[in-house]
Amino acid sequence: MKEVNPKETTRAYAFEMWMNSPMPMVTFFKTLDVSKILKASYKNKLKFNMVMCWCVGRAASKIKEFYLLPVGDKLIKYDSIAVNTIVANSMGEVSSCDIPFSDNLATFNSDYLRLTRQVAETCKNHDLTQSMVIGTSALAQYDIDGAVGMYSGIFNNPFMIWGKYRKRLFKTTLCVSFQFHHTQMDGAHAARFLDLLQKEIDSISKQL
Repeated sequence: MKEVNPKETTRAYAFEMWMNSPMPMVTFFKTLDVSKILKASYKNKLKFNMVMCWCVGRAASKIKEFYLLPVGDKLIKYDSIAVNTIVANSMGEVSSCDIPFSDNLATFNSDYLRLTRQVAETCKNHDLTQSMVIGTSALAQYDIDGAVGMYSGIFNNPFMIWGKYRKRLFKTTLCVSFQFHHTQMDGAHAARFLDLLQKEIDSISKQL
């Protein structure tokens, strides 16, 4: 990771416009067809949330804006990305766990299982400060239509929230929310990311 001059990037105008905005976050909602993730998870004995996080990371890795993030009053360029998940720990509370993204699903799965187990047992967050982290929160036991993340003014990372998937006769759907800082990306980039996410979900069987 390194600091870059915003004026030398494609985010120059956005940096000028949005860095001092009192509310620079934007939230999109999208209903995804996750039928193929559900099928792949059952067939290969994989955690649904793990496969979902991998698809999020894979889609994000194909969009260059995800490697830039406003941090404080600076624009930072990262060489890698990670996907965060919230873990129920042994104290009955929740902890945060960053999983390094790997294009290899087996590698990501191994890291996911190892790190979430470690965080659950120790109740200590696992943070990857050298990577651009995409936050996720899966409220899998609750049937919600969406959620808007809170802007703390400290963390500008993109963030996704989803609840319980909904089974239909011919497909299973999942409503997700995606919050992003307008300095990092525009609406078109976010929409493209969500389209790519659906494509990654649809092609999950090719990765197994």
